[in-house]
Amino acid sequence: MSSSNFFTSITISVTLALILQTSFALNSPLSHICSTTENFTSYTPYESNLKTLVNSLIYKTPSTGFGFGSVGLTQYQNQQVYGLALCRGDVSTSECKICVSEATKEILNLCPYNKSAIIWYDNCMFKYSDIDFFGKIDNSNKFSLLNVQSVNDPIKFNNVTKDLLNLLASEASMEKKLYANGELKVGELERVYGQVQCTRDLSSDDCKKCLDDVISELPSCCDGKKGGRVVGGSCNVRYEIYPFVRE
Repeated sequence: MSSSNFFTSITISVTLALILQTSFALNSPLSHICSTTENFTSYTPYESNLKTLVNSLIYKTPSTGFGFGSVGLTQYQNQQVYGLALCRGDVSTSECKICVSEATKEILNLCPYNKSAIIWYDNCMFKYSDIDFFGKIDNSNKFSLLNVQSVNDPIKFNNVTKDLLNLLASEASMEKKLYANGELKVGELERVYGQVQCTRDLSSDDCKKCLDDVISELPSCCDGKKGGRVVGGSCNVRYEIYPFVRE
């Protein structure tokens, strides 16, 4: 059974001005979701296993930008915990470590006894569950962000943006890190910049499917807007009219 059944199904549409969208503080999560299905209690094996997993992912993730694993004996399903951490493909090792450390700390404060939870920052995401979700597309945990400013020619801009993100989705699905970024000209003086990424527990085919699905949601959240993104539990896409990818 997919972990999405154990997370609260949610889609948030958050409208942000450009200046706010580019200035999220590290200690301000973009969003988080605590499961409502089952809790654990203090001083139990699940709590101990979760803390062990968190420490492991803080250590393992920064070197490659991705880490996943499970802690607990398989014969005791109510004690086993699964988790992953993913950093943006363009952030440094040090930025990744800081973000994962902050994310794991914050989600345990926000969802102190939830057996499943997920949190997103601009630089990373962290997710854990008592159900094995590895290799499965998470379609339930999702939200969107957009720039409130509109472009002058929305039809042309939307088409170019879609073309760019579709190209990046194909590229990312074939890359080892399941990540890609790029840009396309919209007019003589205007460009659109894009970034797409999947969690690396997904197969190449599932990464492409996940990205295609979230790209298809952009018109409902960000039609004709100068910037937008759809962020999920397995993949995310973003576009802007300014270069936002770190070199």
